[in-house]
Amino acid sequence: MHHSTKKWLAIKFSSIILIPLMFWFIVNLASIYDESYKEIVNFFSKTSSKVLYSLFLIAAFSYFSLTISEVFEDYIKNDKIKNVATQILYVFAIMIPLITISSILSLN
Repeated sequence: MHHSTKKWLAIKFSSIILIPLMFWFIVNLASIYDESYKEIVNFFSKTSSKVLYSLFLIAAFSYFSLTISEVFEDYIKNDKIKNVATQILYVFAIMIPLITISSILSLN
């Protein structure tokens, strides 16, 4: 299978996974929007919320990094700049969810 085909399938797969997780996130964000800090911490302290939010972050940042890297491939002509930009993008797409997930997992 060609690299472009694998990337296209990964984008489609992550978008399919992202749809129900985005729905879950929006519904729960609306329910905790006006709550106090303690209620929000209680919400993210539940195991189900931790797992679903972690999956949401992983799927969202995977989709984000794959689609932005496609934009880099289309619009950046210099291969060196394109590769550096893509590598920086992938590092941030890994680090930001890891930091956020570790913060959530450390909640009571």
